Amino acid sequence: METSPLQRALKAAPDRSSVGQARPEQEFFCFKVGELRLGVPSETVLEVFRAGRLTPLPRTPAFVMGVTGHRGQVLPVLDLLRFLGKGEARVGERTRLCVGASGPYVAAVVADSVLGLRRILTSDILPPPLGGDAAAEHLLGVVQPGTRGEGIALLNFAKLLQTARQRAVMR
Repeated sequence: METSPLQRALKAAPDRSSVGQARPEQEFFCFKVGELRLGVPSETVLEVFRAGRLTPLPRTPAFVMGVTGHRGQVLPVLDLLRFLGKGEARVGERTRLCVGASGPYVAAVVADSVLGLRRILTSDILPPPLGGDAAAEHLLGVVQPGTRGEGIALLNFAKLLQTARQRAVMR
C-alpha cells in the first residue's frame, strides 16, 4: 500500500520536542523608563497607549501614581522606578503606559519610550546579580550589552504586579 503525501510529510517532519529545542528563545516586550532598559515577557503585556490624565489616589504607596481610565476600565498606574528604588518617573507628552496582567490583576506601568518586541536567546540571559537590591527579587535575568546597544534587565512582570498589589492593599 502506497503512502499518501500527508503521511510522507508527517514522517519527514521533525519531532515536536526537537523543534522547541532547536532555537530556544523567549520574546520580551522592551521599554525604557528613566535610565533603565527593561524587558518583560511579551505574554504579560496586553497593550500600550499614550499616557493621559492621571487621578491621584489618597493613602496609596508612593509607587502608585494614580489611576487612569482606559477602554471602560480604571487602571492603577505604577511607577517602576519608585517601586524598584531607582528614582522617580515623570509623565510627559511622549510617556506611554504599558498595560500588563497577572491573573485577574491588570495594571499600567509608566514607560518613557517603547523599544519594541525582542526575541532573546535563552543562552544570552544571565542570572540576576547577587545582592540586596530590591529590584533583584523581581529579575528573571539580564542581557548584557551587545550589538543591539545597552543591556536589558528582564523583569518577572507577573510577580512584580502581584507584589505591587499586595503592598498597595496592605496600606
